[in-house]
Amino acid sequence: MNIRLASALLGALAGLAPAVQAQAPVPAPPPAALSAANPSQDKEGRIRVQLSALQQTLLSAEIAARIASLPFKDGDAFKAGQLLVSFDCALFRAQLAKAEAATEAARQTLKVNRRLAELGSISTLEVDQAAGKAKESEAEAAAMRVTVGKCAIAAPYSGRVAKLHVEPFQYVQQGKPIVEILDSQKLEVKLIVPSKWLAWLNKDTRFDIHVDELNRDYKARVTRLGARIDPVSQSVSLAGEVDGAHPELLSGMSGWASFTPPAAR
Repeated sequence: MNIRLASALLGALAGLAPAVQAQAPVPAPPPAALSAANPSQDKEGRIRVQLSALQQTLLSAEIAARIASLPFKDGDAFKAGQLLVSFDCALFRAQLAKAEAATEAARQTLKVNRRLAELGSISTLEVDQAAGKAKESEAEAAAMRVTVGKCAIAAPYSGRVAKLHVEPFQYVQQGKPIVEILDSQKLEVKLIVPSKWLAWLNKDTRFDIHVDELNRDYKARVTRLGARIDPVSQSVSLAGEVDGAHPELLSGMSGWASFTPPAAR
């Protein structure tokens, strides 16, 4: 009886084996092997590339104040000229109003003193002093206008928010990083190639790019050659751009570039 039971169990396990093998995960292909001579090049001659924004910057606070609004969050898109950050500048605006009032009073004083000088009632020195006071008041008002002009930060170009460094209603000091932005529509392809390729590689040379994150291929061209060759690695940096508009491409994506030397075409 035990022999029959053992035989039945072995038969059942043998029937399940193909199903288990069918469900086993397929191992991922190994990463491309890199060349020892050029760490950015694989054994198939492809070059490692990275996409980066052609325009990107970190905007900082130019005044010490409390943040009044942050309309955009990480990843949000914006248009050129749109408000990115605004500060609570009630105190600065009050100081500007005071400076403008002092300027107007100084102008009126100068006007009266000039009239009195014409009548011989005051000296020329008093007129000059009034003129100096008027200029000083105008300079103070101009300085306050500049300060009030820093109460809002507008987008210098269309793009997306890469990272916010502050929170709404936070008080920030002058020079505090506020927001990182980048132009997501104008991406640059950056790569490093062997310097000997300069014998046939030049501006407008065409090449193909495979983007790992999307598993897709794109056409590109060289837009800029590096100004200096690295004497140790005997390599030179290149920059290129992808043909056409591709909203799916993001700064920071990477992949492989394939070039076809003239002799192989």
